Amino acid sequence: VFQVGPKKEVAECKEKFASSVDPTVSQTFMLDRVFNPEGKSLPPMRGFKYSSWSPLGCDANGRCLLAALTMDNRLTIHANLNRLQWVQLVDLTEIYGERLYEASYKLSKADTPRGELGDFSEFQRRHSMQTPVRMEWSGICTTQQVKHNNECRDVGSVLLAVLFENSNIAVWQFQLPFLGKESITSCNTIETGINSPSVLSWWEYEHNNRKMSGLIVGSAFGPVKILPVNLKAVKGYFTLRQPVVLWQEMDQLPVHSIKCIPLYHPYQKCSCSLVVAARGAYVFWCLLLISKAGLNVHNSHVTGLHSLPIVSMTADKQNGTVYTCSSDGKVRQLIPIFTDVALKFEHQLIKLSEVFGSVRTHGIAVSPCGAYLAVITTEGMTNGLHPVNKNYQVQFVTLKTFEEAAAQLLESSVQNLFRQVDLTDLVRWKILKDKHIPQFLQEALDKKIESCGSTYFWRFKLFLLRILYQSMQKAPSEVMWRPSHEDAKILISDSPGMGSTEDDQEEGTSKQASKQSLCDTGKGMDIDDTAEDSLPQSSDIGGREPMEEKLLEVQAQIEAVEMHLTREHMKRVLGEVYLHTWITENTSIPTRGVCDFLMSDDGYDDRTARVLIGHILKKMNKQTFPEHCSLCKEILPFTDRKQAVCSNGHIWLRCFLTYQSCQSLVYRRCLLHDSIARHPTPEDPEWIKRLLQGPCTFCDSPVF
Repeated sequence: VFQVGPKKEVAECKEKFASSVDPTVSQTFMLDRVFNPEGKSLPPMRGFKYSSWSPLGCDANGRCLLAALTMDNRLTIHANLNRLQWVQLVDLTEIYGERLYEASYKLSKADTPRGELGDFSEFQRRHSMQTPVRMEWSGICTTQQVKHNNECRDVGSVLLAVLFENSNIAVWQFQLPFLGKESITSCNTIETGINSPSVLSWWEYEHNNRKMSGLIVGSAFGPVKILPVNLKAVKGYFTLRQPVVLWQEMDQLPVHSIKCIPLYHPYQKCSCSLVVAARGAYVFWCLLLISKAGLNVHNSHVTGLHSLPIVSMTADKQNGTVYTCSSDGKVRQLIPIFTDVALKFEHQLIKLSEVFGSVRTHGIAVSPCGAYLAVITTEGMTNGLHPVNKNYQVQFVTLKTFEEAAAQLLESSVQNLFRQVDLTDLVRWKILKDKHIPQFLQEALDKKIESCGSTYFWRFKLFLLRILYQSMQKAPSEVMWRPSHEDAKILISDSPGMGSTEDDQEEGTSKQASKQSLCDTGKGMDIDDTAEDSLPQSSDIGGREPMEEKLLEVQAQIEAVEMHLTREHMKRVLGEVYLHTWITENTSIPTRGVCDFLMSDDGYDDRTARVLIGHILKKMNKQTFPEHCSLCKEILPFTDRKQAVCSNGHIWLRCFLTYQSCQSLVYRRCLLHDSIARHPTPEDPEWIKRLLQGPCTFCDSPVF
């Protein structure tokens, strides 16, 4: 896997070490899977050691990148470029090995040359400096780049820190959106000098609108420290002057996991940073706070949590709650409570055995907004015996009530439904179960729309109405995936005019009877399964008509909210057209059609829209610039926001981001299949490309 020298020389060295007379060399070489990834008689190394998700907004679709470390120590970055399709973008192990090979395996020019590859210690050193232990993503940093015409544009970048076995850290800087090898800006290596490093985490702290960063590194022997990271290329970013030791005792308690949580100190009236680390069966915590006197560090341990070592730890960054678990199926919830000087933790036990039965836990993770706790479990002991086979399952535990999730969505500062999908899932489940929107939520949402008018609350209202409509629909009498038992083929003997024998008639009767019994069985099963969720059947004539009326009423509300969101986005598109066009300039956007569509409804009276349209029509100077059908060259009128139909009946779908007709065979769809959007073309100006990068105007989902 690793590039430690010329292939021929490496093969000779491997053969030499494997057949060495010295057992300390031959046995160490043969049993080390880093040197021997194929392993011969040993089991194959398949699977993943560790994975790390980047922040949202790093790939071409505005979603997360995935850094994956395989069992054979290969570090790669993957992206979900198409729906349900993951693509490897870059192999960092290969690139880092090439860099080391070009530098003769020296980290700086001042380094003295080491021994030859034939020396076993040098062979080990070259492998250990390329063997990743952990990797973690930083937050997104934004810098300004000056173009050739002296214009400034914001360029996003993200850092990936990779901790190696020899305690060095490689800090990769990637330009966003990350597309592959060409997006790598730089790679710097930091020497930490920590013995047996085990875990890594970014420390990011904001003080007086200044962002500070560093890397928290834990050791298998116990110490924890923060290392400065010099980001010279990133403006507005600062780091520590020197390393800060958070815990220095070599107490042989290995650091398993580190989390850094930004919080606000209610007594000191300033932001602070809480660092928690799992060490054995204890949780080490450290509160970092910058004051006029400098950096204040308060640390301690939380004991008495688990009787076994902590196997996994996660944190809810919304409120600072920490969750830990041991392998015996016990999860602890630690809630930080601030005091005048530092803080203390209140903790309570969550017994998974009461929910899932006897289980062993292997890992936990909390959802982005703290609505769910995901737990990886296997079967526990039964009658004092371990199970023969292990079946790994991912279980979900709700951490918030419906009321808490709804309140958080209403008061959210993010104002993006896609980024709060765990909270919306709780709300969706409640509405599907009760078949109505709670009165308090409807009233609170209406007040928000009246007072604020933000399109986020309109999208939230659309989400609630759609789920309500789904809950009111009649459940299908047959399972959709079950194949039909009806025979579509017709025998020649059964065709009209050929006649039929008594045997044929008897056979047909028996077939029909068997089909009927199968259908009856299937229907019986479905009715039992969906008895609670289904609406009154067709026999209930009295209850059917009011339900159909209610469905039509909800459908009308959905169409009204969709039309409002469409008009608001049309105003935004027209604003971009006005700002970026000259007099009588033809853009590819059907500007005149959008203007006429907005003004076509007499009931729609928006002064802002009328003033904007007046300015645009004055700029267009009576020009219309209509779209034309690419098949017959006829004019495509703008009569529908979803599609364009020419006089010859050719139908083209409209892009919901720019309202242009998508006259190609390839286009993009929103993640929930709400709308379609066209691909940007090289001749598109920058402002149109910016519009095409936006999320869905109905559900905030990215577009693929």
